[in-house]
Amino acid sequence: MSSLLVTPPFLKKGDTIAIAATARKVSPEEIHFAIQEIQKRGYNIILASNIFESEHQFAGTDEARQKGLQELLDNPNVNAIFIARGGYGTIRILDSLDFTQFKKNPKWICGFSDVTALHSHLFQLGFKSIHSTMPLLFHQSEMAVNSLFDVLEGKKMHYPLNPHPLNREGLVKGLLVGGNLSVLYAISGSVSQIDYRNKILFIEDIDEYLYHIDRMMMYFKRSGYLSQLKGLIVGGLTEMKDNNIPFGKTAEEIIYDAVKNYDYPVCFNFPSGHIRDNYAFIHGETIKLNVQKDKVIIVSDE
Repeated sequence: MSSLLVTPPFLKKGDTIAIAATARKVSPEEIHFAIQEIQKRGYNIILASNIFESEHQFAGTDEARQKGLQELLDNPNVNAIFIARGGYGTIRILDSLDFTQFKKNPKWICGFSDVTALHSHLFQLGFKSIHSTMPLLFHQSEMAVNSLFDVLEGKKMHYPLNPHPLNREGLVKGLLVGGNLSVLYAISGSVSQIDYRNKILFIEDIDEYLYHIDRMMMYFKRSGYLSQLKGLIVGGLTEMKDNNIPFGKTAEEIIYDAVKNYDYPVCFNFPSGHIRDNYAFIHGETIKLNVQKDKVIIVSDE
């Protein structure tokens, strides 16, 4: 299955990592730590041409953000691109990007949250990418940064997890896809949407009302996507909000209810998403999901 997806070359010391700004604006102070960390680990660094531009909440106009990323996609000397931060905005430039040179010289694109749109788009083009922490957050967790570089340098994923009362047991193998639930919802019906059939879906989210989570899960259920999965992995559900009249369920319970009639394995509290120790994984990689009563093991199967 995954042999149909291109795996960009893993990195070695001396390679070049670029930082792009495709969404919300970022300041020099906010990525200074990340620049030092990348250099400390033995890599060269390039910054996108728009990196410190500002257009309201964005890192420059749509045109500037597109140009900044396009130049890095086309640069044969760049081995990986870290998206500086999330927020919102990547979806606005997706359709104006040209992946012709990227296909000839594929490289790792890394990030999460708003970057979910780019991960899904790359998957549709036939390329793997890395769901990971981003330069804005490098200072928060050494574990998350180590996890990113482990994946970038070719180390296989092996994440043992604690059990969760809503987990559903089972053992499956499949392609791991997904990301931020709200972004997956936003790209539905577009050329960037993934075919979820026989996939292991990962979802996470932040700062959403509980009824929004329910509405999105009902969409994915009524569309038939949830019934077609091989497995479901739920990451961080951070800073969920409620109305004055409570919704009556936690975000975890909402998701559990949406998939309770299916028989594939489900695991909650995977350490990825808008959490401090945001573990990296390859989007589009074949994994084994083994959910047992007393533990969960998620490993690369490639």
